[in-house]
Amino acid sequence: MAPGTHYRSERVSAVNGQYFFSTREGTLEGPFFTRVDAEREIALYIRRIQQASALMALSGR
Repeated sequence: MAPGTHYRSERVSAVNGQYFFSTREGTLEGPFFTRVDAEREIALYIRRIQQASALMALSGR
């Protein structure tokens, strides 16, 4: 399988001093107090999605 090309886009946005991030699934997560908080939550969100995917694969779905 050939590796895919991945394009990064700015996922963190600020609205009225609060930070949010958008997901590939089309959701907007937040608000967070700082950009650092939002970026940390992105990493945690990705980990949760990967874990859920792995569990689904194990269960045969």
